[in-house]
Amino acid sequence: MISRTLTIAVLLLASTAAIAQQTQKDTLFFEDFNAKTLNRSKWNVEVTGNTVNEEQQAYVDSVGTIYMINGKAEGAKSGALILKAVYKPGHTSKEHNKYDFVSGRINTRDKMMFTYGTFSARMKIPAGGGLWPAFWLLGSGEWPECGEVDIMETVGDGSWTSNALHGPGYFGNTPLVHRNPFPKGIDVTQWHVYTVDWTAKSLTFKVDGKVTYTITKAMVEKYGRWVFDTPKFIILNFALGGGFPHSVNKADKPYFGITQSTVDKIKAGDAKVLVDWVLVTK
Repeated sequence: MISRTLTIAVLLLASTAAIAQQTQKDTLFFEDFNAKTLNRSKWNVEVTGNTVNEEQQAYVDSVGTIYMINGKAEGAKSGALILKAVYKPGHTSKEHNKYDFVSGRINTRDKMMFTYGTFSARMKIPAGGGLWPAFWLLGSGEWPECGEVDIMETVGDGSWTSNALHGPGYFGNTPLVHRNPFPKGIDVTQWHVYTVDWTAKSLTFKVDGKVTYTITKAMVEKYGRWVFDTPKFIILNFALGGGFPHSVNKADKPYFGITQSTVDKIKAGDAKVLVDWVLVTK
């Protein structure tokens, strides 16, 4: 009990220090998710019916998959966004594709877009083989030429998260990727602040204020063109299964990249990503 208490205290101090450091800068965007519903002047809700990355979910616009909690529930500061995975066998998209799972994905495309700055989100993420939430940036136009910055990804192993860049010549199984292990006694299911500092010459990733990975323009240009000098929008999503999770857990059944225990967790209503706030400063 003492060690767990100390661990929680360390996490709180790290999160507080990370946000204090960032708020000394000029705020470009802040969303603390303390309203009753999602602010659609800032956020778009994505609805998809074509599978990418061999993922197993459809994204829907539903209060079952995207909703808010008020107050300091579950450790949030003053409310939080919930992205929830739901078991819904036979769901049919407008493209006439069938899915057994639905989930949530939101973005700020054409509403809040930025070139350079510090991007952070305080998140609490479930563990479970095949759960694939992410906090990332994407540019307008065709992928990968538009540029993608993966600030936080995890595929169900609670002991680590990862960072990556995708662009022309370095996409898919990109060489510009780094896995970040948590210290002993800490895992992804606790609250953490995930950050990238993006400048004209580099991107530096952090967890709770600690640098985990830095990618420079020179590193990128060994593989292809630097495309991180144009506006990007923010994405928060909760994918299920697919190529990246499968490469880690090797699960083929009951679903590609999703283990049976994770299916049970989804059915029980326990597969939820919490986002306390998102902050962009410069």
